[in-house]
Amino acid sequence: MNELKSILADYKSLEDLKKMDIEELNLFAKEIRQLIIETVSNNGGHLSSNLGVVELTLALHKIFNTERDKIIWDVGHQSYTHKILTGRKDDFHTLRKYKGISGFPKRKESIHDAFDTGHSSTSISAGLGYALSRDIKKEDYSVVSVIGDGAMTAGMAFEALNHAGDIKSDLIVVLNDNEMSISENVGGLSRYLEGLRTTPTYFKVKEDVEYILNSIPAIGKRVLKTAGRAKDSVKYFLVPGMFFEDIGFKYFGPIDGHNISEIMNVLKMAKKVGGPVLVHVVTKKGKGYKPAEKHPDIFHGASSFDIETGESLKKNSKETYSDVLGNTLVELAEKDENIVAITAAMPSGTGLDSFRENFKDRFFDVGIAEQHGVTFAAGLAANGMKPFFAVYSTFLQRGYDQIIHDVCIQKLPVTFIIDRAGLVGDDGETHHGVFDLSYLSHMPNLIIMAPKDKSEFIEMIKFSSKLELPSAIRFPRGACINFIEEKCLPIEVGKSEVINHGEKIALISLGKMVEVSYKAIMELKEIGKNITLINGRFVKPLDEKLILDVAKSHQVIITLEDNAKIGGFGSLINNLLIKNNFKGKVINISIPDEFVEHGSVEKLYEELGMDKESIKNIILENLVDL
Repeated sequence: MNELKSILADYKSLEDLKKMDIEELNLFAKEIRQLIIETVSNNGGHLSSNLGVVELTLALHKIFNTERDKIIWDVGHQSYTHKILTGRKDDFHTLRKYKGISGFPKRKESIHDAFDTGHSSTSISAGLGYALSRDIKKEDYSVVSVIGDGAMTAGMAFEALNHAGDIKSDLIVVLNDNEMSISENVGGLSRYLEGLRTTPTYFKVKEDVEYILNSIPAIGKRVLKTAGRAKDSVKYFLVPGMFFEDIGFKYFGPIDGHNISEIMNVLKMAKKVGGPVLVHVVTKKGKGYKPAEKHPDIFHGASSFDIETGESLKKNSKETYSDVLGNTLVELAEKDENIVAITAAMPSGTGLDSFRENFKDRFFDVGIAEQHGVTFAAGLAANGMKPFFAVYSTFLQRGYDQIIHDVCIQKLPVTFIIDRAGLVGDDGETHHGVFDLSYLSHMPNLIIMAPKDKSEFIEMIKFSSKLELPSAIRFPRGACINFIEEKCLPIEVGKSEVINHGEKIALISLGKMVEVSYKAIMELKEIGKNITLINGRFVKPLDEKLILDVAKSHQVIITLEDNAKIGGFGSLINNLLIKNNFKGKVINISIPDEFVEHGSVEKLYEELGMDKESIKNIILENLVDL
């Protein structure tokens, strides 16, 4: 262990890596794994995906020089080893912490990070862009796009492969096949890759055929060319389809993704042959840490945990919004056989596991394909079904056009269950769900709701199942509780709820922010300051009558939402008040027009002035002038 520790302790830069032999690299890989496990056990993060690519990352950095060459990590949640190797070892303990290093590649963080990532299936497109701009500018460097088998199920990846295979520019695509994305992979590509893994003889036989044909005296390349059909016959016999070669890629693999020497040899070959190349690397997700190997889904995005047992240190006995969603949909589906549930490769994350167990024929995992998921839901709805599409806010952005074109125009009763709305914390800019109200609120025929608590959430789900129009319910990550004892008022389209009747200042809050507002005004009430609090409930349609009635009796109206300021809930209220000549003061508290970095949710809301104390201070400051 002392020898092992000395390698990482003495490591300074990629120059040190270049000097290591295979034995040292294997020892280095073990210590890097240990550092990743220790750091993620404290900070949380993406563990299993990072443990699976340690050897692959070492091999990539041995063969390529990322001060010049470009390595683009798809999604980016497997870039921890890359960060350790490229000057961030000493800061690695700050991973995903406020003002610390990001859990994803960031160009502003290092010259070794060629492209910012966070969402799936972008690396081949970005890599091809780099490659073609390199060619136009007559530059000389390699471009490597690293993509997982789960990410390859997305349409964008296929579009990029199709383009790259046609252009013939030098581009290396490394397919990191760990046989499992966040949840079990779905679809034909998954079965195809499984076939490749179980037929590893193709690569070796292909090499042997070419070697033998090239070795025949006086015949050479002419025979090799005319023997192409025979070689193709071998190819199709051994690996039916050979999809990648058929669309213009040279295919190498499958190879052992934990054999550094083998990976390096194949990467050297990939550099030499030119044109688009796909290197198929088979890895084990969670490798080197038994709990993560056994439960790679649980350790995909892990909270802090005990290394010895693998058990989370953040025990949360409270139901989450995702839990409540799953339970409520099961209850509804038992009574209505037309209810179906859809996820985009996130059955566990969105709480649909229980639905899948109870209604296998009415549960659909479309893979990482949100655009398809939206239009698929529209097709189901067009034929009389009641689809609920559960998806994270940040990922639904990818289905924008389909929501408009395929759902809203046709007034189809699809319900979008928008999870992880608002700030989500340590994953940062690419994962905060702060744009959904802005990109949904201008769509005709769409009803948009946001619950303040558990009871209201359940009632909104039941309410949406009876609608004959498209609807969306957006809610935050985390505990789903009732913070007010009063019984939930019935849900009516476009009707808000008055929680507290006060004077002078009215606070109109939405969703998660209602609880923050409630706590703030209750504390103000203790010092004799009585503020009106309204639970918005509906973003669209707005409760115009109630808002205008409040405007007549209050001098200041404050809106509070966990969405971007531009185009959000506050903007809609502003438009209504301006149209009706409100003469008082309006204050919109929301996410500013900037990308919010990573950090704990509590810290981020505090920094943005959206926590309880900040709301109290804003109210007190405005009361002084009244």
